Amino acid sequence: MYLATTGRRDAPPAPSGARRRVSRTVLALGAVSLVTDVSSEMVTAVLPLYLVVGLGLSPLQFGFLDGLFHGATALVRIAGGQFADRAGRAKTVAGFGYALSACSRLGLLLAGGAAAGIAAALAADRLGKGIRTAPRDALISLNSPPDGLGRAFGVHRAMDTTGALLGPLVAFALLWATADAYDAVFVVSFAVGLVGVLLLVAAVPADAPRPPRPRGNGRPRIEGSRAAGRGPFATGPAASRAFRRLLAATALLGAATVGDAFLYLLLQRRYDLAVTWFPLLPLGAAAVYLLLAVPAGRLADRFGRRRPFLYGHLALLAGYGLLLLAPEGGTGAAPVLVVALVLALLGVFYAATDGVLMALAGPLLHRERRAGGLAVVQTVQALARLVAATGFGAAWTLWGPGPALALALAALAAAALCASRLLPRTDTAPPDTPSQDSASPASPASPAPPPAVPSEGFSS
Repeated sequence: MYLATTGRRDAPPAPSGARRRVSRTVLALGAVSLVTDVSSEMVTAVLPLYLVVGLGLSPLQFGFLDGLFHGATALVRIAGGQFADRAGRAKTVAGFGYALSACSRLGLLLAGGAAAGIAAALAADRLGKGIRTAPRDALISLNSPPDGLGRAFGVHRAMDTTGALLGPLVAFALLWATADAYDAVFVVSFAVGLVGVLLLVAAVPADAPRPPRPRGNGRPRIEGSRAAGRGPFATGPAASRAFRRLLAATALLGAATVGDAFLYLLLQRRYDLAVTWFPLLPLGAAAVYLLLAVPAGRLADRFGRRRPFLYGHLALLAGYGLLLLAPEGGTGAAPVLVVALVLALLGVFYAATDGVLMALAGPLLHRERRAGGLAVVQTVQALARLVAATGFGAAWTLWGPGPALALALAALAAAALCASRLLPRTDTAPPDTPSQDSASPASPASPAPPPAVPSEGFSS
């Protein structure tokens, strides 16, 4: 069986209306992500201001912590994905990650102003995110038809972004009601995070039992792999040319992507935005992301996922250029227009790349290695963004925000050009491993599998 098919090959085709529906598991995971994002974005919205303005950290120190916030969980991502694959416990692994992230909010509360305590709390939060992301995305991928992956991830990301919209609003209300008491934000964030964990336990179906392993070598062999099961880098998907090209493109683009927090700080400093309004900046990007996530996913399913992924980075490039060329200060409509356009382009970037990248990588991975393979993609992206955040913070400290942003713009333009040549032009689906859906004792021989569905052009 190929990953471009679902169920048994002799099963009747699903009605067109049914194929368009998103599964209950995807909707349940979307609800969990919505609640969890309310919790996490409450902290994310105030964190740059808390660290740079409240605690007086330099841009270089903040760049390091921001990089840690996004990229210091590489090995944990891989370990979480591999464990979910081997044990067949994707829901359990994801639940542990959600719980760890919720508890990290208390770490921020207890750390006070100590940089070491703040770093530890941020590391715990990212550990939780690193553990849960790949198993969660694997559940979405495995519970969706291959020609509807873009739509499924788009629906999930739209629900997730709804939480990203509500989180800063809650943080803004708390700061306004408590006279800038950050502790109140951390406490409420912890409580909301626990609600997300309980929702996962109650609403997401339990992990399906794994099919019995065949006798003999004790492990189903993945075609094209000399050492199946030894790790994500030794399996067939990681060794495939298309998967390697995808990883290389992801690394290049991630290393040239400035963190959102830096863009918000640049906007705040350039236009002297009031501290009270700072937590609302992410709302602009989140609103555009929410509106475009599902349409971008549907377009990716219909016309191919490679082009939206590239176009999203071009939108981010336009945002960098606008922020670099726009005059500082000023009054009237001009500053408002610049802020709105930069936030809108940031939202377009996420709508066209976040879920689309997972939909692009999913068909390149075997079912039995889906979580581990997606963890590899996420790890490469996270490590690249760690380099980008630290490098941008260092450039800002040494040369100022303008030259640092110009350097980031040039780097992203070069990375996008290279990625346009590296990204695979088709969704190549390797032969799947034996499973309950693909083989049964009553049918030892199966007909030859159909060819994989190409990503460019219309989906069948």
